Amino acid sequence: MTPSANPVAVAANPWLARPATIESITREFTDVSTYHLRFADPEIDSAYRFRAGQFNMLYVPGVGEVAIGVSTGGPGRPTEDGPPTWDHTVRLAGQVTAALDRLGIGGSLGVRGPYGEPWPLDSCAGDEILLVAGGTGLASLRAAVYELLAHRDRFPRVRLLYGARTADGLLYTSEYDAWTAAGMEIDTTVDRGSPGWQGHVGVVTQLLTRLRPWDPERTSLWCCGPEVMMRFAVRAALARGLPKERVWVSMERNMQCAVGLCGHCQFGPEMICKSGPVYRFDRIERYLNVEGL
Repeated sequence: MTPSANPVAVAANPWLARPATIESITREFTDVSTYHLRFADPEIDSAYRFRAGQFNMLYVPGVGEVAIGVSTGGPGRPTEDGPPTWDHTVRLAGQVTAALDRLGIGGSLGVRGPYGEPWPLDSCAGDEILLVAGGTGLASLRAAVYELLAHRDRFPRVRLLYGARTADGLLYTSEYDAWTAAGMEIDTTVDRGSPGWQGHVGVVTQLLTRLRPWDPERTSLWCCGPEVMMRFAVRAALARGLPKERVWVSMERNMQCAVGLCGHCQFGPEMICKSGPVYRFDRIERYLNVEGL
């Protein structure tokens, strides 16, 4: 998808879930899998578009639905016998995700979307992009990675700082060589080292504080992961002179209807499913430190 790709008629009726099929599954690690999906209707499938950072609602009949960010790399994952699929990377965390896991390859589910505000690819053109991710937060940024690498003429430098609890919890490790070959710099860290791990041990914010000086007027930071990690990462970036207006975070929490009616995703005055999940930091800074919000 190009940065200007327009989410087309698939989402014209925000309440309509379209039938989709699980074409294949990549088991990332014990409780996290990437589902490669395709709409059952070929016309809908060929028309489907999304922008990096948006999400879909995945519906398992008889169980419920859950909001999951689109994690597709590039324009989709090519398959040998048909058009590209698109991806959702999902952690087992409740009844719906458990039911999705039980469907298996060939299983049917409903999909409605895409929804939400994407990563600011257009407004950040010309900037050096610093991606900071924690745990499964890289799933939201994966689509952005492929967009950035496909348009390196617009983004002079792309760096990824990525942390997980253990080396076994790092997502998409099989893709790192291709990302590096395409010009992205990657630094990883784990909270706890394990036998054979030769990389950095510590939280991801330590990687950020150790970066060489950057031009604060030419750098944009995009961050996704646990909220506590995002708070500390942003704090470290601001301490090194990065303006708040150059920081974006993805708030992926409590989204249940995707259209701002149920109120579960309310965050201060914001409805995350409508005005997010990607926000410029200065827009929501005051609410991030409110306990229990």
